[in-house]
Amino acid sequence: MSQLFRKKSVESILAESAKNTTTMKRTLGVRDLTGFGIAAIVGAGIFSTIGRASFEGGPAVIFLFIFTAIACGFTAFAYAEFASLVPVSGSAYTYSYVAFGELFAWVIGWALIMEYAIGNIVLAISWSDYFTTLLSGMGLHLPEWMTMDYFTAREGFEFVSNELAKGKTLEGIANSPYAQEIPKYLAFKDAPYLGFNLVVDIPALIITFLITALVYRGINESRKASNAMVVLKLAVVLLVIVVGAFYVNPDNWNPFAPNGVGGVLAGVSSVFYAYIGFDAISTTAEECKDPKRDLPRGIFASIIICTVLYVLIALVITGMVHYSELNVGDPLAYVFDKIQDLKWLAGIIAFSAVVAMASVFIVFQIGQPRIWMTMSRDGLLPKKFSTIHPKFKTPSFATIFTGFVVG
Repeated sequence: MSQLFRKKSVESILAESAKNTTTMKRTLGVRDLTGFGIAAIVGAGIFSTIGRASFEGGPAVIFLFIFTAIACGFTAFAYAEFASLVPVSGSAYTYSYVAFGELFAWVIGWALIMEYAIGNIVLAISWSDYFTTLLSGMGLHLPEWMTMDYFTAREGFEFVSNELAKGKTLEGIANSPYAQEIPKYLAFKDAPYLGFNLVVDIPALIITFLITALVYRGINESRKASNAMVVLKLAVVLLVIVVGAFYVNPDNWNPFAPNGVGGVLAGVSSVFYAYIGFDAISTTAEECKDPKRDLPRGIFASIIICTVLYVLIALVITGMVHYSELNVGDPLAYVFDKIQDLKWLAGIIAFSAVVAMASVFIVFQIGQPRIWMTMSRDGLLPKKFSTIHPKFKTPSFATIFTGFVVG
């Protein structure tokens, strides 16, 4: 039983880290870490979540973003302190090992796997949806069987087949609350048959393969790609804020809190989820030039910048249209598509959403192998997971395994 609760001292962790200090490249500074934080935080949240939250809380949703930022700030303080005290790649897993012992570290380690690896499965599918929608807007339509997973398509096929057997028609189902089952039915029905119906989400697999290859290639390459995506995202967000400000009608901000405090807090779960990701920065501790100084600064800078952007975006979209119209999946594109002069911006926003999702994917795909690497060093996973590539200086086996799991 004592083995389950044995703790690792800070001194022993730092000693182990010193042994591994030459195995990974220390190339990340405050600017890079801030970029990773923004890349992780400004994802689907700013392009979709903000619409639902604004619908529930009205313009007063800006207070929810501020409250959530403060709550995340307290968590960030804890991360900053631990990152300064234990500057290694294990993130919350290592911090738990120091504070509570091996059993808690094991549980937290697998919780991080749920956040990063399993979260990236959702991200890959969401990215595929954004990407295929963008292609459709350009007149390029992929077959349904190439944009969906097998099990979803089979369930839809079985449901529609049962309805057809009852005498219903496809037109009747299409005009019913179950219209979303039609594409699934067609995907399974029209799929090539190779002993089984070949239904596979090709865009999701491609983005998983490409980002895994990028992360495997090195932290420097990942940093450059992430920073480029962040610059593009911020440019589009600032463009939306600046252009949208000229079309704000202050009358739309009245009432400011139509559903009171309850309405504002109704979107708390989705808004809090929009901030998740800043913790992933701490998994790169062993690749920071000065982790004790740079990690806390990167964490706080990314939270502050993203909070300002969320608040400004919320004010702009609730000023451009009435909050009651914002219960849509793509509120930014919807708002700008409504104004004739700004329809051109809707396409740019759609493209930016694809980039935003990809940048979140990069940060999480960087974080997961480093958690497995640290668990492997502690003997909680096979030693193969702590293998460092001799040329690229990345946890090579863990990175490939992560890509395989997500794919």
